[in-house]
Amino acid sequence: MSTLSGQVVAAFGRQYEVELTGGERLLCFPRGKRSNLACGDRVHVERSGDGVGVIKNHLERHSLLYRSDAWKQKLIAANVTQLVLVVATEPSFSDELLSRCICAAESEDIASLIVLNKTDLHNRLAAAREALACFSSLGYDILELSAHADVEAFRGRLLGHCSVLVGQSGMGKSTLTNALVPEAKAATREISESLDSGKHTTTFARMYRLDKSSQLIDCPGLQTFGLAHLDQGQLLNSFREFRPFIGTCRFRDCRHDAEPGCALLHAVAAGQIDSRRWAHYRQFRSELEEAKRLSQGW
Repeated sequence: MSTLSGQVVAAFGRQYEVELTGGERLLCFPRGKRSNLACGDRVHVERSGDGVGVIKNHLERHSLLYRSDAWKQKLIAANVTQLVLVVATEPSFSDELLSRCICAAESEDIASLIVLNKTDLHNRLAAAREALACFSSLGYDILELSAHADVEAFRGRLLGHCSVLVGQSGMGKSTLTNALVPEAKAATREISESLDSGKHTTTFARMYRLDKSSQLIDCPGLQTFGLAHLDQGQLLNSFREFRPFIGTCRFRDCRHDAEPGCALLHAVAAGQIDSRRWAHYRQFRSELEEAKRLSQGW
C-alpha cells in the first residue's frame, strides 16, 4: 500500500484529520496505543478505507508549543512560527498566563503577538493597556482591534506565518477566527457530526489555511499553562529582559534569591526588570522545582 504525505489539520483525542498533499482529507488513527501528535504535524499515512487512514509516522518538527506539569503534557500545535495571544478589555485577563505562554514560545523560538480585542468597550481600554504595558516595553507587539468591526489589520499580521491562536475563554478567539475564515463555523460543525458528538466543537485544535503560505490554528480556551518541561536555564532565558544580565552575577552558581552581587536582583531594584515579571519568574521557578520533586518521587 502506498504511503501518502499530509499534515494534521485537526486533533481530537486519538483521532486526527489529515490533509493530504493534493487537498483530500482523511480521518486517521495512529498505530499503537500511544499518540504524540499535534495539529500542524506533518505525517506519512496509509489509506485504510473510504475516507480513513492510518498514521505511519510523523516527520521532524521545527517547533512544538505545549504545556506540562509533573505528570503529563498537553500538545497544542506543531510547526508554528507565531503565537497569537488573544486578550480582551472584558472579561479581565491574566498577565501571569501571558507570561507563561510567552515563556513556552520563547523556548521554541516562536514569535509572539498579543491581540487586544473588544477595544470598542472604551471604559475598559485604559486598564487593559496598563496591564499590557510591561509586555509592550519588552518589544512584544500588541495589536488593538474589535473582532466585530475590522480584522484586516490582523489578517496582515498572519501572512507568511503558521500562527496558533491561544487565550482564555471569553476573549473572542472564535469570533476572530470566524471573521478571518467564514467557513470555520461550518468546518467545526462538520467534524463534530462526523464524530457523532457535539463536545468537540470547543475542545480540539483545528488549522485553517488563509492562503498558500499562511495558516491559522485555533485552540480551545485555556486557564492554565504549566512549564514543567523547561529546565531552570531554559526558564531563565525565556524571559528576554533577563538575558543581558545572565552570567554577570558575582557568583557563577547564583540562584538569584538573596546572593550578594546578583545582577538580576540589582536590575529589579533599579527598575530595569519589571517587578511583576520578576514575581512571575520566581513563581514559575518554584513550580519547576516542585514538579521535578514530584516526578522523581522524592
